[in-house]
Amino acid sequence: MLDLIPSLSSWPPAVAGERYAVATVVAATGSVPRPVGTSMLVAESGAVLGSLSGGCVEGAVVALALDAMHDGGTRHGTFGYSAADAFAAGLTCGGELGIHIEPAGRSLREAVGQLATVPPGEPVALVRRLDAGGSGAVVIPDPATFSVAGSPEAAALLHAGGDHTVVAHTGVAQLESFLRSGGSGVVTMASPGTCPTGPDAATPDDAGEPVTLLVETRLAPPRMLVFGANDFGAALVPAGKLLGYRVTLVDARPAFAGQARFACADDVVTEWPHRYLAAQAAAGRLDPRTVVCVLSHDPKFDIPLLETALALDLAYVGAMGSRRSHLQRVDDLLDIGVRPEKIAELHSPIGLDLGAVTPAEVAVSVTAELIASRSRKSSCAPLRETSGPIHQTAAQAAPTIISQQEIAWT
Repeated sequence: MLDLIPSLSSWPPAVAGERYAVATVVAATGSVPRPVGTSMLVAESGAVLGSLSGGCVEGAVVALALDAMHDGGTRHGTFGYSAADAFAAGLTCGGELGIHIEPAGRSLREAVGQLATVPPGEPVALVRRLDAGGSGAVVIPDPATFSVAGSPEAAALLHAGGDHTVVAHTGVAQLESFLRSGGSGVVTMASPGTCPTGPDAATPDDAGEPVTLLVETRLAPPRMLVFGANDFGAALVPAGKLLGYRVTLVDARPAFAGQARFACADDVVTEWPHRYLAAQAAAGRLDPRTVVCVLSHDPKFDIPLLETALALDLAYVGAMGSRRSHLQRVDDLLDIGVRPEKIAELHSPIGLDLGAVTPAEVAVSVTAELIASRSRKSSCAPLRETSGPIHQTAAQAAPTIISQQEIAWT
């Protein structure tokens, strides 16, 4: 849903004030085109904004959405592959999607309006109630500091009119932790009515329906720091932006850094590379998602920069150069006291072996290695030469990426 907000203000049905329903992927197993949280809007005129599967199930989802708007109820559809009925709506890729469909009521429309005021790239979360026992949505402006105790709207969403307090419950602490981690997915809790409140607390026999929440979190984009204002840097900057990074180009030479071809970078900095990186780390502006690409190919810049970078907790550190340059670089780093196990973390020569020659091709090589480095399961072999599921499950994904999580109150 968060991805659709920027387009919603110019979507003709929304501009015309039409009613619409929201269809959202709430479960995904096997090989599926889009992850949990992906949404599509369907207007009462039949117009569509967004996509759930690239075309496999959209027609059936539109029909369900129109039915939901007709009677005001919600719908849930499960779409998979059935060889016995090749013409039924389903996924030819063999996976299975669970899709929740609900008319956009007042609460959700208000939340959408609030989300539209959040600047692009700013952290935000949307929490929606999906179970039959409640409804509504709440916007969390700063997921990193969220607490239910400080958000009457979130507490009301969990209560759904119940008489039991949930603010102090351990399940709420788990939900808060999930939001602070940047998690997105379906969160299932026991009903607030089952919270223990003394001798007369509800028992499992009279427990209500569980509370099901869809949590979508948008963190600030990860950073890519490109060191080296040259042809390769000019090609890598837009490639990094295409992957969703906030890209900073750094070079100590004003005449090089000031060229117009680097204007697409989010930030252009003229500073000695190692000094800039150290200052950013000291200011808390780097995190384990940060990527450092050293393209300057000059030892007086590279060695102190790599010494600084390899001492930090970063997602990726790569350096351009030939194999001979790399061997000399290793010797230089050892000479200044960098530990061998830290040097082993360096991606040098940078990039995957794609036969890249031109700056544009090298940019593809580097970004390919960035994607591959996120997963230990990646073989970098052509898909036609591998077997098994193409897409990872949540359990196989990198620890810093949470695609789905269930939380049960105990």
